[in-house]
Amino acid sequence: MTSDELKALVKKLNAQATQAKMDLHDLSEELPIGWERIPEQAQKTFEAYAKLAEARTRLAAAG
Repeated sequence: MTSDELKALVKKLNAQATQAKMDLHDLSEELPIGWERIPEQAQKTFEAYAKLAEARTRLAAAG
């Protein structure tokens, strides 16, 4: 993967991670309504940031 492709991937993953974070935040503001969705949304957010961290590491190694 080229450096430009990695930059585009990081940008895409950053947007996805930010959206997952905001979804988790919104869920927390609605508590106690929807408390059952906490583990699912937290896992989704965790995975999004893990993918972002991996892509950033790959970009740093490539550049």
